[in-house]
Amino acid sequence: MNRQLDKLHPYPFEKLNQLKVGTTPPVELSHIALSIGEPKHDSPAFVVEEMVKQLNTLSNYPLTKGLPELRQTICQWLTQRFSLPKNSLDLEQHILPVNGTREALFAFAQAMIDATLTPLVVMPNPFYQIYEGAALLAGAEPYYLNTTAVTGFIPDFNAVSPETWQRCQLLYICSPGNPTGAVIDIDTLKSLIELAEKYDFVIASDECYSEIYQDETKPPVGLLQAASEMGNHDYKRCVVFHSLSKRSNLPGLRSGFVAGDAEVIAKFLKYRTYHGCAMPVHHQYASIKAWGDEQHVKDNRLLYQQKFNAVLDILSPVLNVQKPDASFYLWPQTPVNDETFTRALFAQQHISVLPGRYLSRDAQGLNPGKNRVRMALVAPLDDCIEAAHRIKRFLNNL
Repeated sequence: MNRQLDKLHPYPFEKLNQLKVGTTPPVELSHIALSIGEPKHDSPAFVVEEMVKQLNTLSNYPLTKGLPELRQTICQWLTQRFSLPKNSLDLEQHILPVNGTREALFAFAQAMIDATLTPLVVMPNPFYQIYEGAALLAGAEPYYLNTTAVTGFIPDFNAVSPETWQRCQLLYICSPGNPTGAVIDIDTLKSLIELAEKYDFVIASDECYSEIYQDETKPPVGLLQAASEMGNHDYKRCVVFHSLSKRSNLPGLRSGFVAGDAEVIAKFLKYRTYHGCAMPVHHQYASIKAWGDEQHVKDNRLLYQQKFNAVLDILSPVLNVQKPDASFYLWPQTPVNDETFTRALFAQQHISVLPGRYLSRDAQGLNPGKNRVRMALVAPLDDCIEAAHRIKRFLNNL
C-alpha cells in the first residue's frame, strides 16, 4: 500500500459526523445544513435540456482534451470575464476540460511534483483539504500560510522566507477564499507571479468561487488577468481552475476546466491521458451552454446577496460576523470553542455548521480556524432566515 495514505487526515465531514454522535436534536425542528458548500439553487433548465438532447453521444468515447467547441467557448469566456487580450488564449494549447475542480486540483499535484527534491507545496490555512491530500500523496510536504483577520484573511506572502520559496514547487491559492470569501488583489497576484519566476514554481489558482460576489461593479480579479497586465501573455507558471458547480448550480455535472501555461497544460494532459478521466461528451455539450450564458449567473448572485443581507441583519447584533467579499460562506467567530458551539447548536437547534479547526492546521504557533465556524448559505432563502433566527436564539441562551 502507498504509505502516504496514512498521512491523510479524515475529511472534515467525517469529523463532523463523529462530533454529533450522542446528540439528539429536537424532532419538531427540521434539519438545516449550513455545513456543506453544495449549491441548492435550481440548475439552469436550458443546460439540462442540452445534456438530455446529447445523450446519443453515449456511444462515443470522449477525448481527454475535450471538444474543440467547448475549449473555444472557455477561451471566449475567460477572455471576456478577465479582460484578456484577444487571441492570447489558444484552444489547442491553453485549455483543458476537467471533471470538476476537485479532481483536477488533486491530480495536478501528482503531475507537477518531483518528489526526489524534498518539495514543499505551499497553501493557505485554512484551506480546501484537497490541497493537503494532493501534496501528501505526491510525496511533498505541505507548508501552511495562516490567514487571519489581521491580514484580511489573505496569506502574508511577504513573511515567507526565501528558503521556503526555494523548496516550493507548487503554490495553491484560493481566491475568493474558502472559507473566508477573501479576494486576493491584483498587485499581490503580480508579486506571486514574480516569485514563481524567481524561485521556479507553478501557481495553481483555485477560482471556483469567482462568480459569486457582492458588488456587480467589482468582480474578483484572476491570476491570468494579473499575468496579462504584466505582459505575461504566455501565462508562464500560471494555471487557473474554474468550475460550473458554484457558478451555475451544477455540482452534479462535474464540469470545470484548467487553463494557463501551455507547457504545463501539455504535461497535465499527458498525465490525464493515462489517468482516464475524460469528461462525457453530453456533459461537454451541456457545459458549452452554461459557459455561454451570463444571465443565469447574475440571477444566482442576486439570490446569494438576498440571503447574505437577510441573515446578517439577524446575526450581526449577536455574533462577530462580517459579509465576505465573495463566495457563499460566512466565517464568524464563536463565543465558545468551535466544536462546542457546533455540537450544541446541532443538539439544540438542529442546525449543522462546520468547526473552523476542521478546515485548518496548527502552523506558526496557532490554528487560524479555532473558534470560528463555516456557514454555507446554500439552503433556500426561507431556510437561511429560519436558521439565522434559531442561531440567534441559541446565542441568547448561551
